[in-house]
Amino acid sequence: MSDGCGFPAPGLHSFLFKPIATVGGYEFNKVMLLAIITTILVIGFFYAAFGKAKVVPGKLQMVGEAGYDFVRRGIVYETLGKKEGEKYVPLMVSLFFFIWIMNIWSVIPLAQFPVSSVIAYPAVLAAVVYVTWVSLTFKRHGFVGFFKNITGYDKSLGPVLPLVMIIEFFSNLLVRPFTHAVRLFANMFAGHLMLVMFTVASWYLLNSWMVPAAGISFVMTMAMIVFELFVQAVQAYVFVLLACTYIQGALAEHH
Repeated sequence: MSDGCGFPAPGLHSFLFKPIATVGGYEFNKVMLLAIITTILVIGFFYAAFGKAKVVPGKLQMVGEAGYDFVRRGIVYETLGKKEGEKYVPLMVSLFFFIWIMNIWSVIPLAQFPVSSVIAYPAVLAAVVYVTWVSLTFKRHGFVGFFKNITGYDKSLGPVLPLVMIIEFFSNLLVRPFTHAVRLFANMFAGHLMLVMFTVASWYLLNSWMVPAAGISFVMTMAMIVFELFVQAVQAYVFVLLACTYIQGALAEHH
């Protein structure tokens, strides 16, 4: 309202929610509920699509196959190849659709919040990829091979080899999982903040003498929603692409 209270600018409080309930001493809030619903939706969809798969697929199975094939051929095979990549397809498909649906909640009425904008969720997903990458590198190359792999050991570098190894070591073991999580979190955080700002501004201006400005703000809100739909899918794609790239590095031979 324009009664002198000023513009209610969005901020960190837009990402905080009161608990819906307390379970075993732990507070259960809206973000947790959306994460659980996302899990149920992803599992339920693929079970419904492939639980009783047919040679001649129905509409739901066709949609499921299209989504599965997009991740398998467009990301996994392109990065890891068919032979090495096939065993990682289920993980990458799960990551892609779980992240995508978590992001989409941002533009769904009543939900209107991207789960990925809470750092804990991207951090856990990045940790899953990190553990998979590290364990796979150990399994494929052993301790010495693992050390060479993560440090970028290359005798041809000569005198600068020690410096390169130190940089690569910290980059791979510390910076990589951090940036993997933060890239997804930061994009969803910023996008949601922008959506909230334009939405609140539209309502605020509509209840003041600046009604024409409210129309402009509303148009910007609609444009931001369309843009966010694109970004949400891209961020799921990038997260899985990077995960495949890390695994590809773990499988690569270093001499």
